[in-house]
Amino acid sequence: MEVILSEQHIITFGGLRPSRGRTHRLIDYVLSLTKKECPKVGFIPTATGDSAPSIVAFYDRFPSGRAERSHLALFNRTIEDIERYILSQDIIMVGGGNTANMLATWRVHGVHLALGKAWHAGVIMCGGSAGSLCWFECGTTDSFNLYKLEPLYDGLGFLPGSHCPHYDGEAQRRPLYHSLISEGFPAGYAVDDDAAIHFVGTDVHQVISSREDAGAYYVEKKGDQVIESPLKVTLLTDDGR
Repeated sequence: MEVILSEQHIITFGGLRPSRGRTHRLIDYVLSLTKKECPKVGFIPTATGDSAPSIVAFYDRFPSGRAERSHLALFNRTIEDIERYILSQDIIMVGGGNTANMLATWRVHGVHLALGKAWHAGVIMCGGSAGSLCWFECGTTDSFNLYKLEPLYDGLGFLPGSHCPHYDGEAQRRPLYHSLISEGFPAGYAVDDDAAIHFVGTDVHQVISSREDAGAYYVEKKGDQVIESPLKVTLLTDDGR
């Protein structure tokens, strides 16, 4: 399906497992949306406290010949105008880590406002784990406890409802999400590792996956039951399509 770049795009990865082939298929898909040979890609590593390993991993995932890469550090800032930087990118990628700490830091620096303006202007947003959860109203996170998943209620809300990343990657995710939904948590989208949902505006454009057994699901409460509905998946090939 053809996409229109003036529309708003968010690609939410469930999680990127350490497999170069599978990861690169998802990255290639995002790059292809810009229809540019070497788009500008800005990375925001706030969720790890701007850790060096997360920044190095970003530069490794986006080869220099495929993208003009840069990153926005907030704990040791070198970029003066955050809004101008974010608006100048073709793609913004948000890294994984502690979602709650990331959101709090963003709100101090005004990053959330700049992201909203850029999203409405057509800058493509993407990310996995914390970088996918942040776009929704709420979801499941380990931000508050290393050994226990808990609900997070103060996402950016660009996308309505809830989100559960790492759906097949962490044993606690599915039972907690079902339990929260059964207790009145907003319905939403669960995504396996190596899969992603591409939203255009706030609607699902398509689900993509780089692994045959990875997908995404809409989880809601109907009556007294929690219903998990698999979404149609497009399996990516090595050219990201």
